[in-house]
Amino acid sequence: MTEYRPLRQLPEPSAYKTGDVLVLVGELFGRGYANGLVDEARRVGMTIIGTTVGRRDTDGTLRPLTVEEREQAEILLGGKIVNIPLEAGFDLESVDGVPSIAEQLKKARPDDYASISFIEGSVENARQAGTTRLRSHLAELEKELIQLIPPGANVLVAHAMAGGIPRVRVFMPLLNRIFKGTGEKYLASELFWNSPLGQLCDSSFNEVTADTFRYLIEETTALRERTTASGGRICYSAYGYHGTEVLVNGSYQWQSYTPYVQGFAKMRLEDIAAEATSRGIPATVYNCPEIQTNSSALFLGVEISLYPLLGAIRREAGEENAAHLEACCQAMLKEGESIASLLERADRYLSSPLLAEIVDFSTWPQHNTREQAELMLASSAELMDMHQDQKQLICAELSRIVFLTTGRIMLHSAWNPPASTVWLNHDILARLLADELGAGILCQKGTV
Repeated sequence: MTEYRPLRQLPEPSAYKTGDVLVLVGELFGRGYANGLVDEARRVGMTIIGTTVGRRDTDGTLRPLTVEEREQAEILLGGKIVNIPLEAGFDLESVDGVPSIAEQLKKARPDDYASISFIEGSVENARQAGTTRLRSHLAELEKELIQLIPPGANVLVAHAMAGGIPRVRVFMPLLNRIFKGTGEKYLASELFWNSPLGQLCDSSFNEVTADTFRYLIEETTALRERTTASGGRICYSAYGYHGTEVLVNGSYQWQSYTPYVQGFAKMRLEDIAAEATSRGIPATVYNCPEIQTNSSALFLGVEISLYPLLGAIRREAGEENAAHLEACCQAMLKEGESIASLLERADRYLSSPLLAEIVDFSTWPQHNTREQAELMLASSAELMDMHQDQKQLICAELSRIVFLTTGRIMLHSAWNPPASTVWLNHDILARLLADELGAGILCQKGTV
């Protein structure tokens, strides 16, 4: 079990400067955590080099970006894209003529999730093939980076790869039942997790979310050696999640979204960072607060713990900052609703005895129960219904604040990280808003 290490003090400004390089390993899609890191790197003058996961043709072939796709990706990134497909995972790999995992599951029915089987050895063989492919592409990436990054430059290599849900139709109905189901549609996450499909997810999550960090560190050894030999510094960062502290009943309390089955892979990610750190390689997992993005929309209820950020900002960043943000958020609510009522309802769920019985740091991640799921989903719906427009949500504005502040803290902390895994909780994010680095973050309605 990783030691709980919340970051309580803002890091000193790093030495990153013009001529230094941020390498983003993963691809930006819309707005999410990595955008904050990219924005801060740009602010301090760093050169930004991005990567792509590539694209799949209709016949399933993995390919680099087209000229037009690359141009669009570089506009979004604000930097050069190394056009080597770094797709992770193994669900589409076919080995020695054996159908891929996706092909084997093509006709699978959701109701059969507990009895589905795979061709003997096919899952492990596909996993090995996917690993080999990715490692070879990372080796190609390293060669490109050595050509692009000048000797002596400081380098931050940011791992931004996550997910791993196999790309097969059968999974979405099951996951919707786990994360959004009530009544007869409810499915216990533990029941699914112990099934053949659940164990496939476990293997896939580990490969995509965690093991890619190990491959990245190992396949950039030559870049690391060249950087340090020429007087530069190279560090690695990764995005984690392991619960977060939010204001509950007036005090900061660790809590977690439940069920977060990807949490097993996130703990594996922490272990990989610890192993690298023990070998003298600065590698840090930053466990960030929950946000709501297109990719997190599946996890209905994850946004509830975002609302208390308003209270943390009032406490840590001061009345003036809080009043400005709260006015923006108040304008998103229906007539007759208030920020105070919103926070009271969020607190009611987060402080519920039912949740306290389930969520525990030492045994994280927890599986769901029917009662907890129904309470969470009802609370989520109640909070959402307070808004005038379901496309203009307070949690979207708060998500933007989270990814901007986490990005700023991560870039500067990564220069001299206090541990291989640290937590960025609501208190430290709110404190940043009171610091000079926080200027311009609060309430830019319509930019989410």
